[in-house]
Amino acid sequence: MKRLKTTVAAALAAVALLGSLGLVTACSGGDATEPAEQAYVSPYDWSALERSGAQGDRLAYRVDGEVRSQLGVDVSDHQGAIDWNAVAGDGVDFAFVRVGNRGYTEGALYADARYAENIDNATSAGLEVGAYFFSQATSVEEAREEADFVLQLLAGRYLAMPVAYDHEPVADAAGRANNVDRETLTACARAFCERLEQGGYDTMIYGNSGDMARYDRAELGERPVWFAEYDSAEPHAQFDFAIWQYTNGGSVAGIGTAVDLNLLLPPIE
Repeated sequence: MKRLKTTVAAALAAVALLGSLGLVTACSGGDATEPAEQAYVSPYDWSALERSGAQGDRLAYRVDGEVRSQLGVDVSDHQGAIDWNAVAGDGVDFAFVRVGNRGYTEGALYADARYAENIDNATSAGLEVGAYFFSQATSVEEAREEADFVLQLLAGRYLAMPVAYDHEPVADAAGRANNVDRETLTACARAFCERLEQGGYDTMIYGNSGDMARYDRAELGERPVWFAEYDSAEPHAQFDFAIWQYTNGGSVAGIGTAVDLNLLLPPIE
């Protein structure tokens, strides 16, 4: 399903275009060339979202009677052994697999115990596959170390979808990266993504509204956003995004636990 990567690439290009159109001339007093911010308006019509499934957890974006979105899961070793053929047979189009994480107190790097089997088996089952890394980097040097760790673990595997950078504060007050300043956090994201891109992989940034507010998004370039907001009738992000992680309580054949579900939106036209 090459169309999935094409969709993400098209969404990225459209986000960049909208960003370039986001400046308007100020109409109050004086310099007409000075930019003024407009209130954010989503390019999507959220009334086009449809819910279905026995649990009401299947979401689609339908335009003119045609489903224009794709459904995905994201998994880690917390999901245990997964029957990826059953997942594919249950209407799932793509998957993001956790490759690893950095510890939030001591800062050691860990590989996900099932990353290789999940990537390989999901790909063999016909799903489009991406990856993500849970970062707790506190410096650009650590972010590059994380990226090199991911590249080592991927070992040249083909990924049809991006590698996502996931940096979040943790509930533990001892979290080593909870108070990383905006400039440093943004630089970490850029350093991680640039290293992965040099290795031949597309990248994106993961986070909820609070996570994304910690970045200087203008410095993240044209990389698409994977946005998290659970159990809402529609997303409330005040920025463009390509994928919506809309629940952490999904039910999918072949996965024995609750699982995150994601909606890949059509490219912005």
